[in-house]
Amino acid sequence: MASHSLLNTKEAAQFLRVSEASIRRWSNAGLLEAQRVGRRRERRFAPADLRRFLESAPRGPRPPAPDLVAVNVGGAAVPLRTHLAPIYSSDAGMLRLSVPFLADGLRSGQPCFLVAGGPLLERYTNALVDEGIDVAAAQDSGRLVTTPGPGSDVADAISSWEGLFGKALAGGPTVLRVIGEMVSERLVFGSEAAMMAYEEAYELMAKRFPVVTLCQYDAREFDGQIMLRALKSHPDMFELHMGGFLN
Repeated sequence: MASHSLLNTKEAAQFLRVSEASIRRWSNAGLLEAQRVGRRRERRFAPADLRRFLESAPRGPRPPAPDLVAVNVGGAAVPLRTHLAPIYSSDAGMLRLSVPFLADGLRSGQPCFLVAGGPLLERYTNALVDEGIDVAAAQDSGRLVTTPGPGSDVADAISSWEGLFGKALAGGPTVLRVIGEMVSERLVFGSEAAMMAYEEAYELMAKRFPVVTLCQYDAREFDGQIMLRALKSHPDMFELHMGGFLN
């Protein structure tokens, strides 16, 4: 293949919507085919190889245990590598799916991640305590990780998640659970456009891990255009017929 048709590391990262660090890590591990060119032996990637890498995404880097193939979300058995966008319009609606989802994971010893800040985080903490969860102990043990946002830009956020997921899986196969309150994430990213670009990149990255993610949208805070784009960036909502997740 002619060298001018190959992509460099930055272009390959843009193609896959991940960080450049991820591209280098996957290349070093032999997961992503790369060619070396020039005197500096720089990496170059064929678009066809990148597309094949995308198509292999559901296999992931580490399979879950055989009995950990789905989790309960609002009474529905949701398979791993599912990325959902529950929409709610009340404070009670915000907690209806998310708190039992986190509480079940924490009781099972599964790593849980909560993206929320300020009053939202306090609301979650109080609700988890009401569910009988020792939130402080869960945080101290690393089973519950809370943050107002995964990163200041898309590349930083994706790289951060890959690091967190990799660390959580270092001890062996397990299920990962993520709740993202998008009102909090919008504040961190600084704009809705950047937030949605992140959502689209996360959709690709998360398919490589045994994770179930609920990106929660407050209908009182986002307009119809953002809601439509949110649904488009969460195709699992349609494939799994998750209309019941609209609170």
